[in-house]
Amino acid sequence: MDSSDCDHLELVDVYASRHYFRRFSEILQRLERVAAAMHAGDQLNRIDARALTDYLKRLDFTFDALSTKYLMVGQTPSRSLGSLTVDRRESGFPVASELMRMANDAQQASRHLTNMPSTRELKAQMIRTILGECRSPTRLQYAMSQRLYYEEISRGVLFWIQNDPQCEMLDSDGGRRRFFIHWAVYDSQVNLPVIYLMEVDDSGSVPLPKDEYRWPAVQAHLMAQSLAGLTLLTIARGLDADFDDVHPKRLHRYHIGPMYSSSYTEQAGPLRQILEQACPGGEDDWALAWTQEELDSDGTQEERSGWFSKVEREIFALDPFSDGAGHSGATRTLRSIILPQRPYQVLAELAPSGFADVQKFVVSPSGQVLHL
Repeated sequence: MDSSDCDHLELVDVYASRHYFRRFSEILQRLERVAAAMHAGDQLNRIDARALTDYLKRLDFTFDALSTKYLMVGQTPSRSLGSLTVDRRESGFPVASELMRMANDAQQASRHLTNMPSTRELKAQMIRTILGECRSPTRLQYAMSQRLYYEEISRGVLFWIQNDPQCEMLDSDGGRRRFFIHWAVYDSQVNLPVIYLMEVDDSGSVPLPKDEYRWPAVQAHLMAQSLAGLTLLTIARGLDADFDDVHPKRLHRYHIGPMYSSSYTEQAGPLRQILEQACPGGEDDWALAWTQEELDSDGTQEERSGWFSKVEREIFALDPFSDGAGHSGATRTLRSIILPQRPYQVLAELAPSGFADVQKFVVSPSGQVLHL
């Protein structure tokens, strides 16, 4: 493994690369069980759990695609063929440019597949190379990995750098309709996937997703505001102010990560000691943070709009006990950590400050997820 700079890590060694992808595959599959556990514990309603699980599956497919792309890293003569770059300082996830390149590859996938030998042809060539020439078909294996990569990304069911808002109706009451809107981004500032879930009331004459003007404008507004540095209050108030007939009733944001591992990240503080004591470099050498922010409307008020009309604006409930005396921009914030059993045992023994209010999800050796 070579570091491209102090913040990024290039996985140029085949063992390190395969180990990284195998670890993330396990983590992401466990996250789907965490979402199920939160739904069972009434921390997620049914529709939130469904949307969240869908994005986690897309993230899993994205890692599968990247794993295929870099399957032959370190095994080909040329290093110019590329290797995965990981944010070792902030997130433990791939850097955002990896997903940007993947989006560009997806646009040209059909052309690449047309110019490549078929899977059957590549397999036949591999057999001839092994049996006829008695050598390893490394270049053919690389060609096969790239074909499988383009096939995967051409299906389109992935977590992209931007996953545009989708809208579905929840309820209709007289002149108002309630819609559920969800979207996600891979935030380039922190190299982490961030998922947004929102419920809005629509008082427009045309249903929001069918409105040829409002819906594209709402989509563009939400994507432009999807930055980790903006509070939920700023995002919700901005939508409320810019669209008089779209009324945000609740907004949730899920930060997936950072991922901590003594093998790949330079974590500081108690987690470093916990992972080093538990199993440095082993299969259980990881922990994943998960932060859930929630903002709820606490009522409405009327404001004057122009000379003769008034508009309805939301009043949002803020947590008076949060850091900054209610200026966190959320009604509540729930922090969680997902980790294997052995690191959890070390965490329980050390009992470091700051972890008492953190929700723990523990992965047992059998793969079960326990909420402790």
